[in-house]
Amino acid sequence: MFVRVASTCALIATALLAGCSGDQHDARLQKAGPNPSLEALLKVADAEIGARKFGRCAACHRINPGAPDLGGPNLYGIYGRPMGRNSPRFGYSAALRDAGGTWDAPTLDAWIADPARRVPGTTMMFSGVSDPLDRADIIAYLQSRPGPAR
Repeated sequence: MFVRVASTCALIATALLAGCSGDQHDARLQKAGPNPSLEALLKVADAEIGARKFGRCAACHRINPGAPDLGGPNLYGIYGRPMGRNSPRFGYSAALRDAGGTWDAPTLDAWIADPARRVPGTTMMFSGVSDPLDRADIIAYLQSRPGPAR
C-alpha cells in the first residue's frame, strides 16, 4: 500500500513540476505551427527563457559589457556583427575569421545547431543545440543584448 501511494505521489509531483516549468515549450511550439520556420519560432521565442538556456554557453562565454573572454569570446553585442570579429581580444580561428557573413538569426541558428558543420575548422568544441525552439530562445536573448551603437 505504501509503495503504491508513494509511486502515485511521485507521478503527481513529476507532472506538476513538468507543467510548472515556466517554459511553456510545447504550447509555444504549437503556436509556431507545424514544421515552423525560424521566423515563426522567433515570433514565439522568449529572451528570458533564452537567458536561462544560455547557461550552457556560459562555461565559455560571457555576455556583459567589458566582461573578459574565456574559452570563447564575450558575446555582448554580437547580433548583427561580422563573424569572427566581435571581441578584439579573442583569438578566433582562421576558419571563423574567414567564414564571412554576419551573426544574424539564420547564421546563429545554424551555428548554435552545429558549429563545426556551419564553419568547418572552427575551434569551438560544442556539439550544438538540437531543439529549434531552444535555439530561437537563445537567439532572442542574444538580440536583447545589443551592445553599443557601432
